Amino acid sequence: MTPHAMRRTLAALLPLAAAAPLRAQEPPAPPATLRLSLAEARARAAAAAPALEEARARERAAHADVDAARAGRRPQLELSAGYSRLSDVPELVLDAPGLGRSTIFPNLPDNYRTRLAGALPLYTGGRLRAQREAAEREAAAAGLDVAATGADLSLETTSAYWDLVTARETERVLAESRGAYEAHLRDARNREEVGLAARNEVLAVQVERDRAELARVRAANAAAVAEANLRRLIGAPPTARIEPAEPLAEDAPAPPAPADAEALVGEALEGRPERAALRERVAAGDARVAVERAARWPQVSLSGGFDYANPNRRILPPTAAWEDSWDLSVNATWALFDGGRAAAAAARAAARADALRRQAEDLDQRIRLQVTQRRLDVDAAGQAVEVAARNLEAARENSRVASERQRAGVIPSSERLDAEVLLLQAALDHTESLARLRTARAALDRALGR
Repeated sequence: MTPHAMRRTLAALLPLAAAAPLRAQEPPAPPATLRLSLAEARARAAAAAPALEEARARERAAHADVDAARAGRRPQLELSAGYSRLSDVPELVLDAPGLGRSTIFPNLPDNYRTRLAGALPLYTGGRLRAQREAAEREAAAAGLDVAATGADLSLETTSAYWDLVTARETERVLAESRGAYEAHLRDARNREEVGLAARNEVLAVQVERDRAELARVRAANAAAVAEANLRRLIGAPPTARIEPAEPLAEDAPAPPAPADAEALVGEALEGRPERAALRERVAAGDARVAVERAARWPQVSLSGGFDYANPNRRILPPTAAWEDSWDLSVNATWALFDGGRAAAAAARAAARADALRRQAEDLDQRIRLQVTQRRLDVDAAGQAVEVAARNLEAARENSRVASERQRAGVIPSSERLDAEVLLLQAALDHTESLARLRTARAALDRALGR
């Protein structure tokens, strides 16, 4: 490259090099913020969840099986065509007195054939009916699986939503406590400077402030993890910031759960979709037993066909011309002895149906236990919220009084510090109790099939 060309190249590159730092210094676009209520989060999760789409795909496959089972009762038509080239063979020619010379079996190497065949089952011993019933029961169970998957997804989304709200609230409480510790630390240092406080008082306040800051960092990390989990559930972009629109505390208390535990259990047994799905599969298993037992009965079918071939081998003597013919028949088969295959298949289907029946009984027992446990969790969480609220109110008043008395010199700094620690713990306990009540109610609703 000549010196003149090099100077031109450098002159062209200098503006780009000067602009590159400017572009690099441009601030990145702020992430989009999604302000969501709990209902909106559930709706977005239902629209974006792969697990729910998988359940719906299985439901579509089950309905396709129903269509296939129903098609077994309809006639079946089949159109076939073919061409065969045969080797040359000697022709069979006979001389009959008075009839002259005639070709009985000519050499016809080119063979064209077409056939329209049909078949219709007349009697199958109940096999087709049982197959259709089994398929319909499985389709109903697949639809209930979709409902169960949606309920599980709703509970998971609810838990993730309140996990994020709880983590953010915990972070806020710890940030406020850090501000209170900072004020206390300034007072302690001022008192130390004038000789009214020892060094260990300052260090004690500093230790509690640092502990609160460490807890705040952990809460911020928990909030980031909860936000990432909620983004996954609702299908939000990885850079989106989710802002929950519902507070952890409620404006009005929710209505209490019914006191009658048996009424709740009965509601759950009627409303749980997975229990209904299992009952449908039990019925489908019984139908499959009928399918296998139908093999013991005669099978009768009607079949027929229309042939159009060149040559038509059913017409003698065959000639190199297109001829048509048809046939119609009724066929009956009865397996008199199969070595025990039908009995073994029926026994296998009956055992599987019985296994599903026992599974349904076990699920009923588990539902009863879940409802009892979730109801007790809601009761305990409600009582904990009331206790935590009273404790928080008392801790706030205690901290206020301790702060005023410590500034007046009536009590040492350690008592004020103890009051601030108790206030922080009471605030965290109140936040945790509210979160437990929210998740306990959601879990009870899921257990009841609501």
